[in-house]
Amino acid sequence: MKASRFSEAQIIAILKEQEAGAKTAEVCRRHGVSQATFYKWKAKYGGMEVSDAQRLKALEAENARLKRIVADQQLDIVMLKDVASKKW
Repeated sequence: MKASRFSEAQIIAILKEQEAGAKTAEVCRRHGVSQATFYKWKAKYGGMEVSDAQRLKALEAENARLKRIVADQQLDIVMLKDVASKKW
């Protein structure tokens, strides 16, 4: 997945700028993002503070790490069952 040009803090600042009363089209033009991107950000980061966004990113990274661990364990289990099922 492509990395964003904007950090979470910048995205939240852009969203707060629009919430303060600026028009969405003007904010998007000024920062060089499409309105579709703006609304994706609003769905993901709307109402968050910077610390909340950092915590969300940390939780997503931990979740990905745990999913990899579970997948590795499942592969080990399948391999061990396969070895155990063979007659020597």
